[in-house]
Amino acid sequence: MDASPSPAAAPGPHGHPPVPVFPPAPVPRSAVRRLATPLGVMAAVVAAFGYVGAVDPNQPGHYPVCPLLRFTGLYCPGCGGLRSAHAVAHGDIAAALGSNALAVVGYAVFAVMWVVWTVRASRGRPLRINLPPVYWWGIGAVLLIFAVVRNLPFGSMLAP
Repeated sequence: MDASPSPAAAPGPHGHPPVPVFPPAPVPRSAVRRLATPLGVMAAVVAAFGYVGAVDPNQPGHYPVCPLLRFTGLYCPGCGGLRSAHAVAHGDIAAALGSNALAVVGYAVFAVMWVVWTVRASRGRPLRINLPPVYWWGIGAVLLIFAVVRNLPFGSMLAP
């Protein structure tokens, strides 16, 4: 049998300490570091809603016009989103739904996902959204159908 030392005990190049065979275990991050990203995202969202709540998108000149609406006269799925956010910031859910119902659904989905993300981060677990492609195609189909229907005469209740 060979009496040479194991690879972990062998000195590294130029007499430096040995190179470990296995990488060291990750150092657990503190709760503050784990929550920094979700809290930073929420701070940005609160700031955006605060700005849109303070600067009324119903008054012309404060925000750019949707290029699709400007050049074609058609409403995109996002048209009315700023007015919807303004109404949500003022607690007027009915007006928000009237401006862009899909945006209000998006705000609710974001809120739920943010809570899940924050709880998982506080426990040291990452948020992974592993939706199969059929779900992403479904979301795209809903956006497309919403955009088409809100531009048709019978779907005018969905127009901003």
